[in-house]
Amino acid sequence: MSEPNSKRRAALLVVLLTGQAMASMDTSIAAVAAPTIRADLAGPPALAQLVLAGYTLAFAVLVVTGARLGSRHGPGRVFLLGLAGFTVASLACGLAPGPGSLVLARVVQGATAALLVPQVLTLIQARFEGAARTRAIGAYSMILALGVAAGQVVGGLLVTLDLGGLAWRAAFLVNVPVGVLLLVLGRRVLAAVPDRRGREALDPPGVLLLGTAMLTLVVPLVLGRDLGWPGWAVPAVAAAGAVGLGLFLRYEDRLARRGGAPLLDVTVLRLPGVAVGLLAAATVMGCYAGFLFNLTLWLQDGLRMSALGAGLAFLPYAAGFALCGLGVPRLPGRWRDALPVAGPPVLAVVVLAVWALSRDGWPWPGVAALLLVGGAAHAAAFSPLVARLAAVVPVGAAAALSALVSTGTLLAAVLGVALLGGLHLSRSPGAAATATAALLLVGAAAAHRSRAAAPHAGPGGGAGDQDHRPGAGRPAVRRDGARPERTTSAR
Repeated sequence: MSEPNSKRRAALLVVLLTGQAMASMDTSIAAVAAPTIRADLAGPPALAQLVLAGYTLAFAVLVVTGARLGSRHGPGRVFLLGLAGFTVASLACGLAPGPGSLVLARVVQGATAALLVPQVLTLIQARFEGAARTRAIGAYSMILALGVAAGQVVGGLLVTLDLGGLAWRAAFLVNVPVGVLLLVLGRRVLAAVPDRRGREALDPPGVLLLGTAMLTLVVPLVLGRDLGWPGWAVPAVAAAGAVGLGLFLRYEDRLARRGGAPLLDVTVLRLPGVAVGLLAAATVMGCYAGFLFNLTLWLQDGLRMSALGAGLAFLPYAAGFALCGLGVPRLPGRWRDALPVAGPPVLAVVVLAVWALSRDGWPWPGVAALLLVGGAAHAAAFSPLVARLAAVVPVGAAAALSALVSTGTLLAAVLGVALLGGLHLSRSPGAAATATAALLLVGAAAAHRSRAAAPHAGPGGGAGDQDHRPGAGRPAVRRDGARPERTTSAR
């Protein structure tokens, strides 16, 4: 490789990974800033939930469509479009005059992130080869691994420093100069990248059905209390949202049977153990999202800890996840298969113990040790489960499974913040911790049923060699849901 080409590719990798880092960190940055946002804007208690859920919901519903748009119009062009939109939306978040405008800007931010993120791995695959590709994917995986923890710390630092009196606004405005710089550099380095365009079909009715159903399900859980809805109205409207999800699944199934290109190929759910296994994975990720949200609120609102302190408090959890994630692939297959059943009960105990120890203070050594174990239990519950499912589905269904895991776990995170966060805000942190632990036990039962229905197909699991991180909620491989013959393999 010539020296100019080497420098150009290094610059390209910096642009791609920095864009990925911005999107990966933004959820945890907003989480740690949420209590300050709610206080400064004098918003309802649900504002903290909406700031997180609006971003994640838009991202979850549109990420598969974003990947297909990259295939149709070129990943470089769509990456720059998503980056420009994300930068403008970040500016709108930082300048938002009130709660409504901030939530709307967050939704736009999530939608533009759904354009940006799927192109990163595609462009790495297209422009790097051999050892250079291995190093680039390793750096990409590190960004996914560190994104949540880094976002907590960076967000906490920016809010605590209160630069120029901006407080929480700095957590969003920091994206603006970075985004502008990336756009200038990106136009140069991506100009030399040939866009390979395909004809991936879109599924607008599927996107509309899924988005409408999720909004119908989430809005009453988040806003029903603050809007003074009668007790019967919240479950009634939420039930209508659940019916909407059922209609979405039915529509997607019919579209797949007709040979169309559904947003999510739900025919994979008929394979033994897959549906209940995805339920287990989604339950764990939903509980994690709710636990992170509630812990951040409790540390700042209940214990009066600074935003930076709240961000640092989460680091042991991320460390436990990373350490377990590194060690799990080295275990015998039988042990790996047992981890998704053992992990959720351990995490449930950690959640209850953290709440018991932190009612009147934050004993750093004891709680840090618990969070370290909790992060490891989270990794044990999630990563081997998805790897096993990917190992037992046919090779041709790997893309469909990846899209289902990606979208399903993100939507579960939205529901976790809405449901468990609502319990924390309306009743007590203890009730939310108990509900989280109970749901984790449901996840363990689902993982056990999945294991019984679909034993492991073999060691390592082929398609299961994916990279799952605590904030990502999505596989690093084949997140677009495109047909294998039309999409470049991610690894």
